[in-house]
Amino acid sequence: MNSTHIIQRRKIPDINSTLKDELHPALARIYASRNITSIEQLDYSFNVLHNWQDLKGINEAIELLMAALKNQQHVIIVGDFDADGATSTALAVRGLHAMGFSRVSYRVPDRFKFGYGLTPEIVDDIAGLEPDLIVTVDNGISSVEGVAAAKQKGIKVLITDHHLPGKQLPDADAIVNPNQPGDTFPCKALAGVGVMFYVLMALRAKLREINWFKENQIPEPNLAQWLDIVALGTVADVVPLEHANRILVSQGIARMRAGQLSPGIKALLDIAGRNSERLVASDLGFTVGPRINAAGRLEDMSLGIDCLLTDSVREAKEYAHRLDGLNRERRQIETGMQEQALGFLENFLEQHGHDDLPIGLCLFEPDWHEGVIGILASRIKDKLHRPVIAFAQNENGDLKGSARSVKGVHIRDVLDVVAAQHPNLISKFGGHAMAAGLSLPKESLPEFSKAFAEEVANHLGRDELHGTIHSDGELSESDIQLELAHLLRNAGPWGQHFEEPVFDGEFELVSRRIVGEKHLKLVLRTSGGQRCFDAIAFNKTDEDWPEQVKQVQVAYRLDVNEFQGSQNLQLMVDYIHPCS
Repeated sequence: MNSTHIIQRRKIPDINSTLKDELHPALARIYASRNITSIEQLDYSFNVLHNWQDLKGINEAIELLMAALKNQQHVIIVGDFDADGATSTALAVRGLHAMGFSRVSYRVPDRFKFGYGLTPEIVDDIAGLEPDLIVTVDNGISSVEGVAAAKQKGIKVLITDHHLPGKQLPDADAIVNPNQPGDTFPCKALAGVGVMFYVLMALRAKLREINWFKENQIPEPNLAQWLDIVALGTVADVVPLEHANRILVSQGIARMRAGQLSPGIKALLDIAGRNSERLVASDLGFTVGPRINAAGRLEDMSLGIDCLLTDSVREAKEYAHRLDGLNRERRQIETGMQEQALGFLENFLEQHGHDDLPIGLCLFEPDWHEGVIGILASRIKDKLHRPVIAFAQNENGDLKGSARSVKGVHIRDVLDVVAAQHPNLISKFGGHAMAAGLSLPKESLPEFSKAFAEEVANHLGRDELHGTIHSDGELSESDIQLELAHLLRNAGPWGQHFEEPVFDGEFELVSRRIVGEKHLKLVLRTSGGQRCFDAIAFNKTDEDWPEQVKQVQVAYRLDVNEFQGSQNLQLMVDYIHPCS
C-alpha cells in the first residue's frame, strides 16, 4: 500500500530587520515562516507568561480551593488516562499539598469500566471516600451528567480542562477552560497540565496576598520546580506550541537539562537511553510520553501518576521499569492490530480500488484492544492521509472509537454535524480538532460509517489525499554544518504548529544499505558538491527502488549524532525517493 507525499516549501514573508541582524540567516528565515515577527516572540522567560487573571472562572475556582484549604476538606483530583491527564493529576496533587492541603487524593477512571471523564459511575465510585470537592484535570467540560450526579450528592465540582465545550456546559461550581465561551485568555492551546499550572499560580498569588504561608509556617512553593511535569504533559498532548506553551516547555527543558527534574521523569529518560543534559522536546514526546501513556492504555494510569509523584529514586526506577515493560507490550499489540488493519485495506483495494476507499474511514475488529485504537487510528491516518476512526468493542458490546484527523478537517466538528443530522446514532463524543473519542451501539456502525464518510467528504477532496512535507527550503553545502545543527537543536522548543526545521534537496546517492532490518543507512553528496554526509532514514527501505539509482530527492533534518564522546553531523531523513 503506497504512501504518497509531496514536498511543499514554506512561504517566507518579509523578515523583521531585528531577526536579520541578530540571528543566523537560516534561522531568521525559519522563524519568519512560523509567523515570528519580533524578537520578543522568542523571549521564553517566565515573566512574560499571560496573566492568570484573564482566565474566565479563575476567581470562582480560587474561592472554592480557598474554602477547601481553610476547612481542610477532602479534595479528590479526577484525571484522564493519557499523559496530559497523568501530568495534570500529579501536578495538582503536588501543588495542593505544597500549599497546605492535607487531604488530597486522586482517581483516574478505569477506561475499560467507566470510560472517559467525570461520569455518574465514577462519581458513585468515589462517593464512599466522602470528598468535599472534586477537581477535574484534563477533562470535565463535557461531563454534564457526572457533575449533576456529584451535585446531587452534595459534592462541589471545579472543572479544569482545555477541550472544546459542547452546546451545554456542566453546572459546575467553577470552570477554568480557555476554550469556554466568553473566555478572553490569549492562549487557547494550553494543555490540561498548563491549565492546572495557571490555577496553581492564581492560588499561590491569593495565599501570598493573605499572608497564608508565613502565618502557617509553610514554605512558599516555587512553582518552577514542577515545570518538568508541565513540559512533559504539554509536549505529549501534541497541543500547538503557541508562545505561552513554548515558554512552559522551554523552561521545563532548561530545568531538566540542569538536572532539576523529578525522579520519575529522570528514570523514564534513563530507561529510554536519553541524556537529560541534551534533552529536546521530541525526547519527551517520543520516549517519556509513550511510556506514561502505556499505563493508561493497557492497565491503570495510577502507575504513571505514581511514577511522577514519587520522590524516591528507587521507587522511580521500579515504576519506570514497569512502564517500559507495558510500552513494549503495547507496541506488540499495536503491531498485530496494524497488520490486521492493513490486511483488510489491501483486500478492499484489490476488490474495489482506491477511488472506492472512503475519504473518512472507519475500522473495526472485535478483538482489538480498546487502549490501543488511538495509536492505530493515527498510524493508518498517516499512511492514507485521511481521517480515520478505529473502533473496539467494550464488555457491554458497545463500540468505543478513537478518531484522528488531518489538516483541514476538524474532527470534533465533523462528529457534531453527524450527531445533529442523525440523532441517537452516537451515544457520546468529545475532543478537539485533530483527535476525538466517541461511543455508539455496535448495530449503528454501518450507518455511522456512511454518515462519517459523507461529512468528511464535504471538507476534503480526493485530490488532497496525500501527505505534505513542509520544507524550509534548500540549504547550501556550506550551511550543512554541525554548528547549524547545534543552533537549530537549541532554537526550539519545536513541536505542533512550530515544527522542527526540515530542508529538502537533490543529492547524489553514494551508498545505501539496510541496517536493523528496516532502516536505510545512506551516504549522500550534494549535487555537484564535494562533501559527503551520513544520513539515516528510519522505517524506510529501498526494496521497491530500481537497482541503479544515482540521484535522490530528500527531505531531512539536521541532527547531532553523539557516539563515544564525539559529535558528528547526521541527516535525519523524513522522505527519500529516486529522482525520475
